[in-house]
Amino acid sequence: MANDNQSTKLITGKVRLSYANVWEPKADDNGVLWHSVSVLIPKSDKETLRKYKAVVDALKKQAEAKYGGKLPAKFHLPLRDGDEEKPDDEAYAGHYFFNAKRKNRPGISKPVGKDGSGKTKFQDITDTTEVYSGCYAKVSINFYLFDTKGNKGIAAGLNNIVKVQDGDFLGGRSSVNDDFASEDFEDVEDISDDDFLN
Repeated sequence: MANDNQSTKLITGKVRLSYANVWEPKADDNGVLWHSVSVLIPKSDKETLRKYKAVVDALKKQAEAKYGGKLPAKFHLPLRDGDEEKPDDEAYAGHYFFNAKRKNRPGISKPVGKDGSGKTKFQDITDTTEVYSGCYAKVSINFYLFDTKGNKGIAAGLNNIVKVQDGDFLGGRSSVNDDFASEDFEDVEDISDDDFLN
């Protein structure tokens, strides 16, 4: 049965990206190259969680029909609890998360304003330093059923990423401002915020 992409699609609210291998693919355990990201959803984002549940419930019904009226044992669901699974990682505290992937690079952009009809306009991001583990985005996901090598469940396909806000780098990477804020550089003029904005 073909999936109706609209019924299996989720557009998240503002989420945080972790393990963001979105620019260059990384090989999985079988040597297959994937662009992937871990999507951290705040537990307070009830609307994204409601939409997730609606999509997953629809796919569960498809799976029950496919497997004779009930879900297989050990049926994999994508959403996991960061507090339970990553108790030592403060970025995951108070969040649910799931991993999403695709073979081709996802669409990566940012909102740049609205057109005359009120629709948001987007600009592609080509600077690979702009989207990273720790930044905030809205993400388009298509969930789908999988059945490979005895493993059955629901997986998350990564569609598009729209960056909405910078955040602290995850994974030990620091920013230039963090590293050099207290360093003295000779022959550098003082600039006020007003000068900097002009």
